[in-house]
Amino acid sequence: MRIGIMSDTHDNLPAIRKAVEFLNSRNVDLVIHAGDYVAPFVANELGNLNAPLKGVFGNNDGERKGLHEALGIYDEILEVEADGMRIAVTHGTDERIVRALARSRLYDVVVVGHTHRYEIREEGRTILINPGEVCGYVTGVKSVALLDSRRREVQIFNIETGELLGAMSL
Repeated sequence: MRIGIMSDTHDNLPAIRKAVEFLNSRNVDLVIHAGDYVAPFVANELGNLNAPLKGVFGNNDGERKGLHEALGIYDEILEVEADGMRIAVTHGTDERIVRALARSRLYDVVVVGHTHRYEIREEGRTILINPGEVCGYVTGVKSVALLDSRRREVQIFNIETGELLGAMSL
C-alpha cells in the first residue's frame, strides 16, 4: 500500500493543490494528514485526492466542527493499519505523547507534524515521520512523505521540485 503523508497545510490552497497533484501522480492508496488544516474550506482542494483521506486535528484547527463535517476529522490521535503495519498519527504538539506512542512498541510508524520540519528518525523500533509542511510558510520548503508499506520504505519529497529530501527503509 502506498500512503501519502502530509501536515500543516494552513489554508494555503495553491500549495494544497500542488500536494494533491503530487500524491495523485504517485497513485497513493491512502492519504494521512497530521493536522493544521485550519479552516473547512480546504476540503475543496483535498476533495480532489484520488485516495481516501484520514487525519487528526492540529493546534491551529479552530473550526473543528466544520472540519469534522467537511473532512470527517474527529480526534487528535488516530490509528491506521496498512498491510500489517501499525501506524499512529498525532499532530505532535505534545512531545511527551509522541515519545510515549513511539516507545509503546505498539506501532511500527508514528506520524507527526507541528514543527513544519521534515524528518525521518528511529525511536527504538518505531520510525517517526514528520512530512514537513505543505504550506511552506515556516521553512520555505513544501513537502510530503510517501510510505510504501510493502517495500517498507519512506521518502520525503519537495512537492515543487520533485526533489527527494530524505529516505529510510523500515
